[in-house]
Amino acid sequence: MSKNIFKGSVVLNPVPVVLVTSRNKEHKNNVFTVAWTGTVCTKPPMLSIAIRPERLSYEFIKETMEFTVNLPTRKLTKETDYCGVRSGRQVDKIKEMNFTLKEGKEVNSPYIEECPVNIECKVKSIIPLGTHDLFLAEVVCSHIDQRLMDENEKIHFEWANLIAYSHGEYFPIPKTPIGKFGYSVAKTNSTPKAENKSIKKQKKSLKNKSEKKKRKKVK
Repeated sequence: MSKNIFKGSVVLNPVPVVLVTSRNKEHKNNVFTVAWTGTVCTKPPMLSIAIRPERLSYEFIKETMEFTVNLPTRKLTKETDYCGVRSGRQVDKIKEMNFTLKEGKEVNSPYIEECPVNIECKVKSIIPLGTHDLFLAEVVCSHIDQRLMDENEKIHFEWANLIAYSHGEYFPIPKTPIGKFGYSVAKTNSTPKAENKSIKKQKKSLKNKSEKKKRKKVK
């Protein structure tokens, strides 16, 4: 395999692309697009976003130390791009994109109703790096569209039609997996223990379906 050599540059692709909402102490809201984001810790649950200091959202988030990450769908690709190339100093992006804002549960920053997954965060530290500052934040609450959950309450992110960002372009995330965590070392033989787990799952599934029917009747 022949390879070209590049000097140090950001070539880690593809990456997630998210919409980050924030609210300052004067109750003004803003949204902007972030591609430099990722999970950094499990316990406590933490993620990071990298922001240029000149961005309006940088001021809002540094002031309140809170923000919300919203995962956009394929249908929101144009809106996602717009929020990354327009400044909240000149235009009300939330109004222009016709986003519906909902109040957060654990933070004051709102979340975007049209996005199927919303992650409320509280900033723990800010690390100046250069062109960007790294905001390390703890996840304090998440909102998940019920349509992404199966009868066993497993979240299927592949059902959400999410998008990724790669070298200046947006791409849909495939719905079909090519493997799963641990499959390379998993045993294929069925065991009594595994069968018991399967029976328990079936019982739980039936119970969940029954509860869902009851909730629908109440509505």
